[in-house]
Amino acid sequence: MSDFLQTPIEFLKGVGQARADLLKKELNIFTFENLLYFYPYRHIDRTRFYKIAELQDDLPYIQLRGKFTDLRSEKINRGQRLVANFTDGSNNLEIVWFQGAKWVKEIIKPNTEYILFGKPTIFNGKFNIVHPSIDLYNDENIKMLSALMPMYNTTEKMKQRNFESKAILKLVHTLLKDERLIIPEDLPNELISKEKLLTRGKAIHAIHFPRSADELILATERLKFEELFFLQIKILRYKVQRGKFPNGISFEHIGELFNTFYEKHLPFNLTEAQKRVIREIRVDMKSGIQMNRLLQGDVGSGKTIVALLCMLIAIDNNYQATLMAPTEILAQQHFHNLKELLTELPVSVQLLTGNTTMKERKKMLQDLESGSLNILIGTHALIESSVQYKNLGLVIIDEQHRFGVEQRSRLWQKNEKPPHVLVMTATPIPRTLAMTIYGDLDVSVIDELPAGRKPIKTVHRFESGRLAVFEFMKQELSKGRQIYIVYPLIAESEKMDYMNLQDGFESISRAFPLPQYKVSIVHGKMKPTDKDFEMARFVKGETNIMVATTVIEVGVNVPNASIMIIESAERFGLSQLHQLRGRVGRGAEQSYCILMTGNKLGNEAKTRIKTMEQSNDGFYISEVDLKLRGPGDLDGTQQSGLLDLKLADLKTDEHILQRARNCASQLLSEDYNFTQPENLPVKLWLNKQHHSKVWSRIS
Repeated sequence: MSDFLQTPIEFLKGVGQARADLLKKELNIFTFENLLYFYPYRHIDRTRFYKIAELQDDLPYIQLRGKFTDLRSEKINRGQRLVANFTDGSNNLEIVWFQGAKWVKEIIKPNTEYILFGKPTIFNGKFNIVHPSIDLYNDENIKMLSALMPMYNTTEKMKQRNFESKAILKLVHTLLKDERLIIPEDLPNELISKEKLLTRGKAIHAIHFPRSADELILATERLKFEELFFLQIKILRYKVQRGKFPNGISFEHIGELFNTFYEKHLPFNLTEAQKRVIREIRVDMKSGIQMNRLLQGDVGSGKTIVALLCMLIAIDNNYQATLMAPTEILAQQHFHNLKELLTELPVSVQLLTGNTTMKERKKMLQDLESGSLNILIGTHALIESSVQYKNLGLVIIDEQHRFGVEQRSRLWQKNEKPPHVLVMTATPIPRTLAMTIYGDLDVSVIDELPAGRKPIKTVHRFESGRLAVFEFMKQELSKGRQIYIVYPLIAESEKMDYMNLQDGFESISRAFPLPQYKVSIVHGKMKPTDKDFEMARFVKGETNIMVATTVIEVGVNVPNASIMIIESAERFGLSQLHQLRGRVGRGAEQSYCILMTGNKLGNEAKTRIKTMEQSNDGFYISEVDLKLRGPGDLDGTQQSGLLDLKLADLKTDEHILQRARNCASQLLSEDYNFTQPENLPVKLWLNKQHHSKVWSRIS
């Protein structure tokens, strides 16, 4: 009967070619199946019929049963309105239309009973209902409408052609009562029983036309579970596959380089969180199965040291390591940091970027291919075909969401055996998102900051407090500190009146004049050499104030910088605000983040600002960000192609997601290829999805 579900939508009774064209163009509904899975966005309770005598001015939408007794046109201002008298046998109510008079006159018949649905309002001391929904009072409509009525999304073009939610409701009703309709099950019966789920057929019927609020809850839970279960099946198959087919490199021992660095050259004591993460990574790298691990650590938590220690394990086992960063600034910072940390060890480290000279590049690539170069750090240049390793054993990718899937995969194809992969991010990821976007990676978290770090004090200031902010800046500058000022725009926009970089630079230069103060400017439209020059001046302490756009969000480490001022902070997302704040607080001195905003703030902006003032915990902030913006808007999630969810919501359905993930994991461990008869529905569903669209995984 699956052929029946693939029937073109124009062949459904009540559709026709004109409506079919609208459904295809406006809602992507091409077949009976598409219509069946076009779920309502909410339900309206129409289980009760009111009496006109019960009307009150605070009632929501209500349903009445009765007859029209007269119909008349009345002049108003420059137009007309249509007015009818409606009676339920004991009381009367005025019904009003300002549009569609011709249509109303055609459908209303005398001595005929109707179902009326609308919101009662008071006009001139009397109740009326404006533009109600009207249906004949008959057995079919009573059954269809006197219930929890589904509401479907439609478009403006559909509304202009009187093709609204109720019309879709009737089409779905027609399809569901067709005797040829059989809804195939896609979950194993044992799983349905174990998780106490409705069958798919019952759930589909109930999501459209629930018999009760409880049945609607059960239907929604079943369909959400189904979406999240198959999402996890797709993700976890890659993870299980790595375990079933060991083809990775085994780093058998901890050697001299690791031990010497750990015992003699470690610049500070590792936190317990760093030690725990290194142990987790060590187990992976020794297993003989390719490691695919995500390392989450808040800004300043010490991911770089963890990465270096992992590199030393690789080198001790006669393998090379590479680190790819999204920007040249970040790549340079990693290079200089690692070079300094490895000064006392016989480890060769080089930097490859777009600015590397041909002579340097040639020598570097020769050393890489011969194996005399141990660690190569760089940007996208690392994935070029000319970059060949002798024995690549470990790939580390920083701020990985900024790279495309193809770019990342080209790195770990540079060795006969797939190298271990460590993905690092300073953007804390909510648990529900990590289980989806990064579900095929094992996750390690550094949830502890190094000892001695003082929490950054965050305050909110309106434009009216700018002079006081300037005074505070001068106090900090007099102590030898440095300051970042970040703007959302490079140049003035006609549509936006927010502070912009050019005006800000001029304003700051006037308030902090030469020769006492030196101000530098950095933005994304500058030439890379100019940008690097200005950044280097600030890093060396040659300038006091850095005026910049968000190019400094990632990759600038200046321990002497103690103030981060974010202009028009209401324009930034929470994750970005937190990242920018993390540019300060790198030294032992107290640091500050000042959020400057206009006087008028929306509710969401107020929540973001308040969250920043109250918390320095990146993971808590990411959870608030997820609730505010939704998963589809967070950095790095769009490229995954994973979040095409009709009902499930990662903001609220973590408990269902966890259940679905556990079930998917168990099924894959028992029957990876779905060969058991009871798992055939899962196999059929996956085959169908494989042919309908391509899914892109993270690694």
